[in-house]
Amino acid sequence: MLHDALATLSGSLVGFVLGLIGGGGSVLAVPLLVYVVGVPSPHVAIGTSAVAVALSALASLAGHARLDHVKWRCAVIFAATGVVGALIGSTLGKQFDGQKLLLLFGVLMLVIAGLMFKKKDGQGDAFVALTRVNAPTLLPPLVGYGMVVGLLSGFFGIGGGFLVVPGLMAATRMPLIFAVGSSLVSVAAFGITTAGNYASSGLIDWVLVALFIGGGIIGSALGLRTSTLLASKKQMLSRVFAIIVAAVGIYVVLRGLQNVAG
Repeated sequence: MLHDALATLSGSLVGFVLGLIGGGGSVLAVPLLVYVVGVPSPHVAIGTSAVAVALSALASLAGHARLDHVKWRCAVIFAATGVVGALIGSTLGKQFDGQKLLLLFGVLMLVIAGLMFKKKDGQGDAFVALTRVNAPTLLPPLVGYGMVVGLLSGFFGIGGGFLVVPGLMAATRMPLIFAVGSSLVSVAAFGITTAGNYASSGLIDWVLVALFIGGGIIGSALGLRTSTLLASKKQMLSRVFAIIVAAVGIYVVLRGLQNVAG
């Protein structure tokens, strides 16, 4: 009973953060599943969180698509390339020692916290689009960034939104709002790829997935409502959350070093 309550509560926290600041919550999923819910295998935690991340991204994508915030051609190319990287990354992740994987995950959390601090609203080119004319210029960076981000996403079992967004902006110079909307195509695709790979090895706890997603729905609704009330303080909220991610990352790194050292 306590296990189920903790799983639901953890899902609610992840959903709340996603609803509040539009991303980043998924990076907390694996640490929450391992250190709060008590999932004994880091690999099962990664596989389980990948399912939840993919479903959350699909739900968010529908909303952004209705607002015309998705640059579909750029998003699909980035995602398609990234899926190859995610497949390779998740295959490598399954074979990697679980405790060392958690240690590296903690390091990645610190990197993501740094990216969150540096994230700017940036204007960019709102009319950017992938065409036959600019394909020779746009395709190489889209493919390159997509492959690297997909690899990291698959290896660590995260949605990778905070890696996809700067990747899309760097590759195309699209504004932040379009990068956020377009990134969800990749986040969903990477999550599905990673989840499928882990599911093939029996590394997903489906009951836990249901509890986590159920809590996430409740948390997202609360997060969206809070976000509306604090709309003028989004940047401050993002930075506060970056501090939380960094703190959790330090904890995961220290625990990882302790476990690796024996």
